[in-house]
Amino acid sequence: MSYRIVMKYTISNRHVFVDSEPVKMYFVNDIPFAFDGLDHHQKQDKWVLTECAINPAYSLEDVLRYGDYLMEEECHPVLFELDLVNREFLPE
Repeated sequence: MSYRIVMKYTISNRHVFVDSEPVKMYFVNDIPFAFDGLDHHQKQDKWVLTECAINPAYSLEDVLRYGDYLMEEECHPVLFELDLVNREFLPE
């Protein structure tokens, strides 16, 4: 008898600081895997900065380490085909 574990993955995003810069970070099951830089107006937006302040901050090294881990586990949603709950939230 064999068992197969079927895992569904959820994509989310939120504003965080990466090396003190506000960015829009993308997560797969709460593990960061990519981020988009913000334009000047977005970097000055008080709601964006408030969201950044309440979320954990990351260094670029942290993001790269998480990305490496996801690639090793073949769970990086941009590089591997995953069973995603909400594919529409992937970065473009």
